[in-house]
Amino acid sequence: MVEDGRNWSKKQRANFVLTKLEELYPTTPIPLEHKDPYTLLVAVLLSAQCTDERVNKVTPFLFELADSPHAMVQTTVSEIAAIIKPCGLSPRKSQAIFDLSHLLIEKHGGEVPQSFEELEALPGVGHKTASVVMSQAFGFPAFPVDTHIHRLAERWCLSTGKNVEKTEADLKKLFPEDTWNKIHLQIIFFGRQYCPARGHNAHVCPICSVIGRRSMF
Repeated sequence: MVEDGRNWSKKQRANFVLTKLEELYPTTPIPLEHKDPYTLLVAVLLSAQCTDERVNKVTPFLFELADSPHAMVQTTVSEIAAIIKPCGLSPRKSQAIFDLSHLLIEKHGGEVPQSFEELEALPGVGHKTASVVMSQAFGFPAFPVDTHIHRLAERWCLSTGKNVEKTEADLKKLFPEDTWNKIHLQIIFFGRQYCPARGHNAHVCPICSVIGRRSMF
């Protein structure tokens, strides 16, 4: 018989999620292929409204053209756009990649800065992108919230789900800081494998079957 945890407190739910995800995903490889902070930054920027799988098919061609800020500014926006077109929003993304490469050279000596404020000041870089880079490139505790995490936090009654900022704040309160960098990836992996937006069966989902919203059943 499946345990019913729908009356648990948020902290009990979070502890159950933490235990279950660690059981299912003891290791968490970074989904976006990269070789350094710069290539990760570019890959994360490309992943906006695009799957990681598609980004990983495109970036080898882009990084063959240019894999550093100094090399990227020697190209043109149109060259970048032609390569990244399969990722969508290519006019905007290509301009952002070109412009941020210039700024990295002008303001940061060609290096990716290690602060949220400086990252978010770069073209095309929002809080979620900065959080991914800070956590995955530099190991700084961060909790990037993507569509999977936002959806699942609401399904598991860990957050009201009103907006990603509220979801991030709620999850940071529930999970220990030293788990943030790993658990945000674990939730993404879980969402893709067990808890999709459509066609989800709450009765067989390893987490929703225990702590999912009552309206799901």
